[in-house]
Amino acid sequence: MPRLRWMFIAAFATLLFFIAATVYCFEFQKLARLKLAVTDGSARLAEKERSVINYREKVAFYRTEEGMAHLAREQYNLVFPGELVYVVKIDSSENVVEVVRP
Repeated sequence: MPRLRWMFIAAFATLLFFIAATVYCFEFQKLARLKLAVTDGSARLAEKERSVINYREKVAFYRTEEGMAHLAREQYNLVFPGELVYVVKIDSSENVVEVVRP
């Protein structure tokens, strides 16, 4: 039969082994969570960068004469002098199309 001292040393070594294994397991889980957070953060950053590029392109477009004309037509229903505008009215019940020239 083994001595009590050797049983105590074996139990202590086993306890230390399981404590170390538990610590490593928790650290690997934390590492996996951090990798996921970095991946999500980089995806959000790429999305924000695409958004910034899109807005810069819009600003560059609306600074031109063509862009201002487009904005005036689309947002404010403005026209150039001497330009004719036709209003198309569609009646859904009778499927009649009427073109009105103001």
